[in-house]
Amino acid sequence: MNHSIKRCGASQGRLTSYIVGFIFSIILTIIPFWIVIYRNMSYSNTIYIIVVCAVMQMLVHLIYFLHLDVRSEGGWNMIAIVFSIIIVTILIVGSLWIMHHLNYNMMIH
Repeated sequence: MNHSIKRCGASQGRLTSYIVGFIFSIILTIIPFWIVIYRNMSYSNTIYIIVVCAVMQMLVHLIYFLHLDVRSEGGWNMIAIVFSIIIVTILIVGSLWIMHHLNYNMMIH
């Protein structure tokens, strides 16, 4: 019986990879909390920093914890990532559009 596990091009999870990802995750979580708690920036800059940290946090999770890259699984991971980005964009833009129109319509009446 062969107990070897076939790796389909995905990088193997090593402890150092998880530690580096954890440190990046902690830093990218502390930055927005610090900015919001101490209120030392304007509202638009605060939102911009939070969004940038959130996107970077997602990339850290994909690279260091899920070990996804464009070469693994014969390129199928890249297709899954692009599809996920499209779905998340539709959800965010659609939600903001709905909330804006609800706010506008509620203020008129």
